[in-house]
Parts: sequence; C-alpha cells; structure tokens
Amino acid sequence: MTAQSASTVPPPTASTSSRGGALDLLRFSAAMLIMLYHFGNESPIKLYHLNPVFSRGYIATDFFLMLSGYVLGRAYGPAIQNATMGWGRFWVRRASRVWPAHLIVMSAFGLYVFVQMTWFGVSANPARFAWSAFVQQALLIHAWSPINPPADGWNLPSWSLSALLVCYAAFPWAWKALVRVRPAAVLVMIGLAAIVAGESTARALYDRPLYDLPFQLGVVRAVPLFLLGMCLAQAVALDWPSKRAARILMWGGLVVFFGLVGSGRFDFLTMAAIAAVILGAGRLPVKKPVALFETAARLSFALFITHTLVGVLYWDPIHLLIYKVPIGIGFQWAMWMAGFPLAILCAFAFDKWIDQPIQDFIKPYLKAKK
Repeated sequence: MTAQSASTVPPPTASTSSRGGALDLLRFSAAMLIMLYHFGNESPIKLYHLNPVFSRGYIATDFFLMLSGYVLGRAYGPAIQNATMGWGRFWVRRASRVWPAHLIVMSAFGLYVFVQMTWFGVSANPARFAWSAFVQQALLIHAWSPINPPADGWNLPSWSLSALLVCYAAFPWAWKALVRVRPAAVLVMIGLAAIVAGESTARALYDRPLYDLPFQLGVVRAVPLFLLGMCLAQAVALDWPSKRAARILMWGGLVVFFGLVGSGRFDFLTMAAIAAVILGAGRLPVKKPVALFETAARLSFALFITHTLVGVLYWDPIHLLIYKVPIGIGFQWAMWMAGFPLAILCAFAFDKWIDQPIQDFIKPYLKAKK
C-alpha cells in the first residue's frame, strides 16, 4: 500500500467498550507494582533482601510507560488522524491532566519539609529534599534536563511524568506516521526495534542498561517504551491480531512475564511479554464491563502521584517511633502492610475531592480550544 493510499484509509474507531476490562485492571496493577517497589524500601527487612525479584521494580515503571503510549493511542489516535484535534490542543489537554495534581502534591511535600525545618531546624532527609531540585521537579523538566543537582528526590515517580510530556509533544507526528504502516505485524516489529535501539543507545553513550539510566535521562528511557505502546495501539486499531491469538498473547504473556521476573534479569524478553499482554488485552472487546475495574483504572493516576507523599508522611513518624520504642518485628510488619490500604484510601480521597473537581473545572476551557 502506498503512502498516499494509506492516508485515505478511514481512521479506525474503537471497537466495543474498552472500559471495565483487562486494560483497566492492568493500569491499576502497574500503579500498585510501582507502589510496592517504593514501599519495599520501608519494610522492616528491605524486600529485595528477601527476594531479588523486589529489586526489579523498574519493570513496573516500564510497564506504565508502555501502557501510557497504548492508552493515548487508543484514546486520541482517531482524533489526531482525523485532524479534529491539533497538536496544541492535544498537548494542553495532556499537560493539564498532569500538572495540577503534580503541583498540589509537590506543594504538600514542600509544606511538610518547611514545617520540619521550622520546628526542628532541618528536614528528616535533607539530601533527598533539596530545594534546588524542587523547582526542576515542580516544572517537570527534570527527566530531560541533565543538570545538577540530581532530581531524584521529592516525589520520586514524577520523573516519568516529565518524560511523558516530551512523548506527548511528539505524539501527533509519530501517530500520523504510524497510521501509514502496513501490515499490522510490522508495527509490533517497529516498536520492539525501538526498545533494542534504546538499549543500544543507553549502553553505548552511558554504559548502562536502558532501565538503569539516571532520572535526568528519563526521556531516553521513556521514548522507546511509549513508542512501542503506540505501535500496539495502532495494531489493535487495525483489528490485529485475531481474537483467538489475542487470548493466547494475553495469557501466555502473563505466564512468561511472571516466569521471567522470578527467574532473573531477562529485561528485553520481559518487555516483550508485557507488550504481548497489552496487545492481547487491548484487542479483546469488553463484553461485560466490571465497575470495580473502571474505578481502579481511574484511581491509578491518583495512586501513582500520591503514594510517595503518603509514604513519607506515614513512615517518617513510624521509623522515629520504632527507633525510640522497642516494637516487635511482627508488629513492625503489620504497620508496614497498613501503609498500602492507607495509600489507596488517600488516593481515593485525592481523586474524588481534589483531582476530579479540578479536572471538571478546567474541562470547559479545554473544549473551547482548537
């Protein structure tokens, strides 16, 4: 098919409802895995000392970045292809989805550290909460501005949001290029090739694997994963693969994923397994939406953006209490596990009473922009 004929193909429409199904559950699972990775450093015995699988939490972030590319492709791809949404409107919509919640959480971090310094003369962790890094992180430039000081403090997961802003900027042009690609299997090959190219670049330029790049180079890590997610979204938009193959990919990918994660560092194969799960789950229509899955998906962003703050506010006094008062190891584990439902409850409250009201307020203004 020529480029000209490809451009005349009607833009794909989403098949049946995609809400309340496996993809929504995957989005929440990715947020939970990221939280488990970060909270694992607060347990009475660090989780990675119990099993090396807990040292591979970076896989959850890769999962999140790939899934972001897929979800954006399915949600905005047709509008971009139809030219009913321009670059400016798309980027503003995505930035307005990220920045308000991010700035509120950063403000809470700043207030907490300010109160500590006012009362005690120093923050609990001055190396992590450096004010010079606060501005970079608040502006969300710290994943593509490789300057000192290091920006890996404050709200740790926010580097991926910074990197995604760059991905959002490139999304419309990348999508218009991908819709010309046929057959659909070639899209998957392009996405996997992007991961290989990213890995090769990271090792050649920085002598590190892709997943181990410092946060200041987060955009180098995010772009190929986001692009792979976009490729999967366009493949699904072309009704590929068959539904039978999709089921095999989803369940087979899950089996391979858990087998690889528990066996050692097989990072490229693990990424391929995650891609198979996303492709398979995305291709299968949701016949009976599950309301709980829809709620979990909506909660995933709030959980992603707030869990580090909740952890700091919860564990700083807990660690101080354990230091001053003899507490049995069993009760320490119970206090650690209590952090998970607390973080989910706080994410629910943040989503319901802070994030969603803000989004509802700005939504009319976004619709008015072309």
